[in-house]
Amino acid sequence: MQEIKEASSEDQAKERWEEEVLKPSLMRQGERKLSFKTVSLDEVNRLYTPSDTANIDFDRDLAFPGQFPYTRGIHATGHRGKLWTMRQFAGFGTPEETNARFKYLLREGQTGLSVAYDLPALMGYDADSPLSEGEVGKCGVAVSSLADMEALFDGIPLEGVTVSQTINAPASVFLAMYLVVAQKQGADWKKISGTLQNDILKEYIAQKEWIYPIRSAMKLVIDTFEFCTNHVPRYNPISVSGYHIREAGATALQELAFTLRDGIEYVEWGVRAGLDIEQFVPRVSFFFNAHNDFFEEIAKYRAARRMWARAMRDRFGARYERTMQMRFHTQTAGVSLTVQQPLNNIVRVAIQALAGVLGGTQSLHTDAFDEALALPTDKAALIALRTQQIIAEETGVANTVDPLGGSYFVEALTNKLEEGALDYFDRIDKMGGMVEAVEKGFPQREIQESAYQFQKALERGDQTIVGVNKYEMKDQPQEVPTLVIDESVRQRQLERLERTRTKRDKGAVEKGLDSLRMAAQRGDNTMPATIEAVRAYATLGEICSALRDVYGIYEEPAI
Repeated sequence: MQEIKEASSEDQAKERWEEEVLKPSLMRQGERKLSFKTVSLDEVNRLYTPSDTANIDFDRDLAFPGQFPYTRGIHATGHRGKLWTMRQFAGFGTPEETNARFKYLLREGQTGLSVAYDLPALMGYDADSPLSEGEVGKCGVAVSSLADMEALFDGIPLEGVTVSQTINAPASVFLAMYLVVAQKQGADWKKISGTLQNDILKEYIAQKEWIYPIRSAMKLVIDTFEFCTNHVPRYNPISVSGYHIREAGATALQELAFTLRDGIEYVEWGVRAGLDIEQFVPRVSFFFNAHNDFFEEIAKYRAARRMWARAMRDRFGARYERTMQMRFHTQTAGVSLTVQQPLNNIVRVAIQALAGVLGGTQSLHTDAFDEALALPTDKAALIALRTQQIIAEETGVANTVDPLGGSYFVEALTNKLEEGALDYFDRIDKMGGMVEAVEKGFPQREIQESAYQFQKALERGDQTIVGVNKYEMKDQPQEVPTLVIDESVRQRQLERLERTRTKRDKGAVEKGLDSLRMAAQRGDNTMPATIEAVRAYATLGEICSALRDVYGIYEEPAI
């Protein structure tokens, strides 16, 4: 009875405010435009009040930090206990050049490494492949064999630093290279920590860098789960990546829904392979975008934690806290960076990074302001790192846990995103799962439609990009120096590749590749054979070709 009276009192107070305060204000000056929408084109109310959060039960939906369902964070102390890992994405040119950038960033206070590989590496080709011409070292570092990986991490003790690798279709090969380099350094695999992106589903959905058919590629992912659970227990064998889904044009809701449903799909495949969720799921990590709509992004992260916790408990019967706790990395939105007035990107990145921090991220990459033009220069990468350090050390936002918890707006947005994502779950489940949904082209079509609608909103002026469709500057001088990767990189990589092939034991290479083919044909775990092929200095292209012999290649259906 008391609750009904309080609700009635609040409604009456709101009605009085609307009549006595809001209405005269609107008559005097109105509002700036007819509709207010998020970047995802969802309407935002003028005001949020307790009635918008009336259906929230504190114990069920929020609780305290470190308590199920972890809406307010997975750690009781948030960033008071430990700051997020500052992990700048880096990679360009030769392994030696990227190695120098890594050491520069570590000297300047970066606390984790993140490797960007070039397009040939992402597609499983060696630097001397005809298909690699013009792309070697251009969008990331060129790596074709163990010799390149040894140069990439020369002088960087892998037992003492976490390393994230952005690699997908040939992820198992790069994990093998990384482990062999670590072993050669004398590192204990049981002490190594880091993350392999390894999220092949989002490649078919959004990024389009695949090699093998979906189901064979999923088998390779599960092989890494099993191997790491048994041999590299502190390593994350996957980072389920909403980042690229968002970059392809998805809304915040679609990023949330498709990313978490991808994660559920990997867990289901792991369970079917006989893995124990309490052993492998705690090493499943996530990777989200931080876009321009500040509050929508924060709500997205909070909803993601809650949804994952509930899915692991209710769908899979998880009993342990770590199995239900979502850990995630955040990267500011590359797609939001503009060529026009590129220094504006510094501001965009700072605001996006702040959303990631207030949303409780465990790890963060801030884009460099010049990335719409080229790979980052040292100066631009340093400004991006300093952005994180200023947020951590000067703003005070890390002093309290979940500082926006309880905000009527943020809590209402969190609920709305969760409800919309669960609706997507239902639709995907009815199709048979995420693999089946991708094969039908469902998430691809949804993202295409969202990207189209955003572009139309931009052209109408309903959405603003400063310097692009508003506050343009004609004939602005281009004063930003850019990093140029010339064709000499390919020549240097070809020379090392030739030396590697000349010096290695050809018999050991052939034996390793034959063992890999047989493991794939039998349905065995492919990681041991991949490691032995890598150790013999079989190249990336040779290993991927051996697997193509067994699995074939993926051809995307018309959508």
